[in-house]
Amino acid sequence: MHLLYGIYIVLTSGLFLLLLPFFLLYARVTGRYSHHLKERLGFIPLEAVQRLTGSPRIWIHAVSLGEVKVAGSIIEALRRMMPGCSILLSTMTEHGRNLAREMFGEEIPVVYAPIDFVGCVCRALSLIRPDAMVFLETEIWPAWLFEARRLGIKTGLINGRISVRSINGYLKLRPFFKEVLKNFDLFSMILEEDAARIRAMGAPRQKIEINGNAKYDIFATGPDPHIETEIRKVLNLETSSRVVVAGSTRQGEEEMILNAYSKSLEAFPDTILIIVPRHIDRTSDIGALLNARGFRYQLRTEIGAGKGKRREKVVIINTFGELFKIYSVGTIVFCGASLVPLGGQNPLEPAAWGKVVVYGPSMEDFLDAKDLLERKGASVPVSGPEELSEKMVWLLSHPEESSVYGKRAREAVLTNRGAAERHARVIKRLATVNTETEPQKSLRSCSRGI
Repeated sequence: MHLLYGIYIVLTSGLFLLLLPFFLLYARVTGRYSHHLKERLGFIPLEAVQRLTGSPRIWIHAVSLGEVKVAGSIIEALRRMMPGCSILLSTMTEHGRNLAREMFGEEIPVVYAPIDFVGCVCRALSLIRPDAMVFLETEIWPAWLFEARRLGIKTGLINGRISVRSINGYLKLRPFFKEVLKNFDLFSMILEEDAARIRAMGAPRQKIEINGNAKYDIFATGPDPHIETEIRKVLNLETSSRVVVAGSTRQGEEEMILNAYSKSLEAFPDTILIIVPRHIDRTSDIGALLNARGFRYQLRTEIGAGKGKRREKVVIINTFGELFKIYSVGTIVFCGASLVPLGGQNPLEPAAWGKVVVYGPSMEDFLDAKDLLERKGASVPVSGPEELSEKMVWLLSHPEESSVYGKRAREAVLTNRGAAERHARVIKRLATVNTETEPQKSLRSCSRGI
C-alpha cells in the first residue's frame, strides 16, 4: 500500500467512524437519508444484484442529473454493441437516481453509490462482482479505485474532463493523485485539453484516449416537440410570445439579468422572463430581489393544472428537472454561472432546441461546447452585463437574425455526434479483458477483509 493512500485511508476511516453514529442518529430522528443508508454503506439490494443475469457485468457510476443523461447515450450504444451484457448504474443524488429510474425503468438496476470507505466499497464490489467499473466525467474516488484494482476489476474514466477551474487544486496534491490515477486502466477523455490536464496530474500517457463529448449524443434524435406544446400550455404562452429564459443562474447574476430585462421591456413591454436558479433554495432571495426592483412574479409551483394560469411577466422555476423543457419556449436563452466566475452552464441543451444561446465570459466547464458553437457562428457571447443588455435588445429586435443563430446551433449539435459510441467501445474493451477466474479469487479475499 502506498504511503499517501495509507494516509488517505486512515483519515477517511477515522472521519467515517467518528461521524457515523451522529449520522445514524440524525437519520433516525429526521427520517432523512434513512431509505438509502444501507446502499451508501455498501449493502446493494439483492433484487438489483439478481437482475444482473447477463455477461459481462458493467458498473457505471454517474453523480447526478447531467451525468445520468450522458450515461443514457453511452448505455444505448453499449447495448447495441453487447446485447447480452448486464449493466448497473449508480448515482450520488436522489434527483439523479429518480431520472435514471425514469429513463431505464426495470431494464437497468439503479442504486446509490457506496461511500468511499474501504469496507463499504469492498462490500458493494463483492456483491456486484463487475467485470468493468467506469466513472463518468470527473469522478475520481481513491478507495474505490484502489480496491477495484486489487480485486482485478478493470476501471475507466469515461467522457472524462478536467476543468480549468479545478486543475490547480488537483496539481497541489499531484503526488497523491498520481498514485490514484495509476489504478485506472483507461482514460477516455473529451478534449486534448482534458487529456493534457490529466497527464499533468500524473495519468500514464499510454492509457489516455480522446473520444469527444457524449453530451452531443443526448440530442441525437432531437427534442420532442410535444414538450414545447406542453410547456406553452402550462405557462400560458403564445407561439409569438417573446420569452427570455435565464437557466441555472447563480447568486449575483439575477441582478444583472434584471437590468438587461428592464432595457428589453422599454422596447418590448410584453417580454416575459423565466428565471431557473441553479439552487431552488435561493427562490426566496430572488423573490425579494424582484420585489425590491418592483417586479411582480409567480412561482412555477403556483402555475398549472388546478393551480391557476400565469398572469405575471416574471416566473421563477422552483421545481427540479424542468430546465431542459423550459428552454423549449425561449426566444433567447441565457446560460447561467457565466457572468460570475463559476464555469458556466451547458449551452448544448438550448442549442438542441434551436434557440439563440447567450453566455458570459466564464464558460470554463464547457469550453468544447462553447468553441463548437462559436466556430459555427451559433452563439452570442457577451463580455459583461452591459453587453448582455445590448445583445438582448438587439436579438429581440431582429427575429430573423435570431432565427439564424438558432438554426446554426441546432445544426452544430446534430453534426457532432458519435462520441457516445466511441466511449462505449472503450467500455467494451475493458469489460471483455477480464477472465472468469481472476475477479472471483480476489473478491473472496476482499470479503474476508470486511
